Amino acid sequence: MTEKMIENRIRKLQEIEARQKELEASAEAIRAELKADLEEKGVDELKTRNFIVRWKEIVSSRLDGKALKAALPDVYGQFCKASRTRRFTVV
Repeated sequence: MTEKMIENRIRKLQEIEARQKELEASAEAIRAELKADLEEKGVDELKTRNFIVRWKEIVSSRLDGKALKAALPDVYGQFCKASRTRRFTVV
């Protein structure tokens, strides 16, 4: 690709990402309305003709890596594994 083509693709990407943010904000507003309705009704599940809406509390247990590293650094080191990833950015 030429430099001009790359810049055009980046501009197009930025436009799409801006629209995506707008759509996600709209979706989040609708989610908030639905959650508020469930809360107002005092239920964590609501059934309609076509959908079931749930907003339930989920409890999970996770390992606190920071606390383990502070308390038992040798054990932390034995079970710690490195992971690799790639990050794409446009600045």
